Amino acid sequence: MSGGFFRSTSIVGGLTLLSRVTGLLRDMVYSRMFGAGVLMDAFLVAFKIPNFMRRLFAEGAFSQAFVPVVSEYKVQRTHDEVRELVDGAMGTMAWFMSIVTIVGIVAAPVLVLLFAPGFRTDAGKFDLTVDMLRWTFPYLLFISLAALCSGVLNSYQRFSIPALMSTLMNLVMIVFAAWIAPRFDRPGIVLSVGVFVAGATQLAFQLPAMIRLGVLRRPRWRWGHEGVKKIGRLMLPAIFGSSVSQVALLLDTLIASFLVTGSISWLYYADRLMEFPLGVFSVALATVILPGLAAHHAAESIERFAATLDWALRLTIIVVAPATVALIVLAGPLTVAIFHYGEFNAQDVRMSTLAVMAFATGLLGFSLVKVLAPGFFARQDTKTPMKIGVRALAVNMGLNVFVVLPLALYGNRPGLHALLALNIGISAWYNAVMLYRGLRRAHVLHHAPGWRAMLLQVLVGNVLMGLFLWFVAGDTERWMQMRTWQRLEWTTVLVVGGAGIYFATLYVLGMRVSHLRVRSVGPIPPRPPAPQG
Repeated sequence: MSGGFFRSTSIVGGLTLLSRVTGLLRDMVYSRMFGAGVLMDAFLVAFKIPNFMRRLFAEGAFSQAFVPVVSEYKVQRTHDEVRELVDGAMGTMAWFMSIVTIVGIVAAPVLVLLFAPGFRTDAGKFDLTVDMLRWTFPYLLFISLAALCSGVLNSYQRFSIPALMSTLMNLVMIVFAAWIAPRFDRPGIVLSVGVFVAGATQLAFQLPAMIRLGVLRRPRWRWGHEGVKKIGRLMLPAIFGSSVSQVALLLDTLIASFLVTGSISWLYYADRLMEFPLGVFSVALATVILPGLAAHHAAESIERFAATLDWALRLTIIVVAPATVALIVLAGPLTVAIFHYGEFNAQDVRMSTLAVMAFATGLLGFSLVKVLAPGFFARQDTKTPMKIGVRALAVNMGLNVFVVLPLALYGNRPGLHALLALNIGISAWYNAVMLYRGLRRAHVLHHAPGWRAMLLQVLVGNVLMGLFLWFVAGDTERWMQMRTWQRLEWTTVLVVGGAGIYFATLYVLGMRVSHLRVRSVGPIPPRPPAPQG
């Protein structure tokens, strides 16, 4: 069992790494060509609205509701019934998302006013954002259907093609940003057209694999189908349960629209750096374990379910904890090495660095949410994560409304955007702790022996790695004076050296590769009865 998870996670993680690398290249092109001014603020809002809905509906609620139902059909039903479910789900989603897309295009001014109300004081920025949004919004239709295809392929252990989707998108958008947009009088509109083309490309790339698998024949409206209705019922609470961080990010964009120009861009570039380790490992791991957890639940294998969750949590802490330390210590050097070119100036570096450090405090919390939430979704429980997610969102927004907004009204100055990032991290930790408690109380999460030793090993490894990075990296000002090749050279030294020190420390303290495999949690005792009265 562990070998299959390792191979699948390695495949998805490797392809996701390629996606993150091309994503950073895309953002480097953005920073070089357009900096962090009006055009980028407008484009990022126009892209963030459909992208937020994508993560909310397509990658969030729909995937978490769809994959367990498909897995259940695979285990308990015939192949023809699986195909009927997929046909009905795709046809129904296509109709529904087409209507949503049309409404979004027509209501673009309202959406911009809703999600970036601070833009209303600048007519030029507001109108530009509206025009961009009308081109980016259809991306939601394409990517929602592409997410359905990805869910089916993942359920059949075909992880490679779905994992390539983001890479395709990044390549398309790099072409538009670097070579097409500069040739036009309105480059922002051309960037938005690139988003439209990228979404269509992602869908088209997966359809042949679906047809070869024999699970897609004739998509059509089938809301009355029992499986489609079940997916719909599970989706509504999952919208909040799986995408609280995205809601928080969008609401932070709303508040950031009232801050100094550049705040939205600084948060975006910082978020891209944090998303790199989050996407390469945590999202890949969550993608791999969800079909397995759903299959264990359908087969009523409680021990395997618990062992898989325990393994995922151990691996997450071992990998993400050093990524957190590295992001905090190297926030400045990494921002310079990746973004400090062309229109991205020293002030942009300083402001983005603050946001990177703030975001990094919540990286492990975000990662744990990615791993813990599938423990609920695999059991077709979407209500519990929803309730926890709403409370986490309330924590985030409470901090923003009662801390950030008063400071902005009292004296709007650069740097307040970092508090928005910090508050997201706090809410992520709250979300993770509550999800963990919920799984323990549901009696489906049990730990194998060895946790105390592992946590001590990770702690010592991170301290030694952090000290190495701190002394070797130097200050950010020195990095801004380096040439491009010097930045690349020193970044390589820091990454390789830091990783070497961390993993060497783990080895010296007794950790071995065999300890990273799925371990039996032993016989699970019966759940104690609820207290009476």
